[in-house]
Amino acid sequence: MQQEEFDSLVSPHGLSRRGFTRSALGAGFAAAALPVVAQTAIKTDAAGLVVGEVDIPVGDFKMPAYRAAPAGRANAPVVLVISEIFGVHEHIADVARRLAKEGYFAIAPELFARQGDPQSYGEIARLMTEIIAKVPDGQVMGDLDACLAWAAGQGADARRVAVTGFCWGGRIVWLYSAHNPAVKAGVAWYGRLVGPTNALMPRNPVDVAGDLKAPVLGLYGGQDTGIPLDTVERKKRALAEGSAAARRSQFHVYPDAPHAFHADYRPSYRREAAIDGWRRCLEWFRAHGV
Repeated sequence: MQQEEFDSLVSPHGLSRRGFTRSALGAGFAAAALPVVAQTAIKTDAAGLVVGEVDIPVGDFKMPAYRAAPAGRANAPVVLVISEIFGVHEHIADVARRLAKEGYFAIAPELFARQGDPQSYGEIARLMTEIIAKVPDGQVMGDLDACLAWAAGQGADARRVAVTGFCWGGRIVWLYSAHNPAVKAGVAWYGRLVGPTNALMPRNPVDVAGDLKAPVLGLYGGQDTGIPLDTVERKKRALAEGSAAARRSQFHVYPDAPHAFHADYRPSYRREAAIDGWRRCLEWFRAHGV
């Protein structure tokens, strides 16, 4: 395909694919996420916030991340925002700003940075095999630990920590809530619960119920063809036999919602479910001291 042909591909709303290519972390949308339903995307301003891209040291590596925090506030509780497979694009940055408006020090790390740039991929299949499948869970856990250490150095309260994530990031919420005892609450949006394992991904969320150190709220769609409801029921059974935090975990299923119902830039967006899920997310954090 010639460049002119590529640029002529447009969303149903007349916006070119080039117009949604990011120029910086937290800007634009991944090509593989198109078409973007531009008129529904929520835009949260940065008034009263400190926002922008930062580098977080992880050993010798500098991991890019989008940070949004209340200006002039010390000891703000920390929320880690874990992206979908598309990386830290405009929607994820907006979620971070929404959290900052609620008083949180929000960090959205680009957890795929070592493996490549997910924003540059136009095909989900290639993105999954060439980047996502090569990201070790152990690497992700260490990167998130580094985010908390960095946040503490910036004056945030790394003793009050929550984690939330979407799709791929929803799976990570379950794993990280079993990994780090600093986490007080997790909210997993339609994250995969079961599936094949390998050396890079040795366990699934269903396998870590006995290790959960923080209660997790799972927000899932009843019409999610990729996450059948029987896997939700399987996870519930595991939670009932898990740690004390696991037994305090909960699910809320929106019967008519598909996968990615919170993604307000995509056709899958379901406004009522997204608004209700966001309310439940904030209430869950606060109920658990974050």
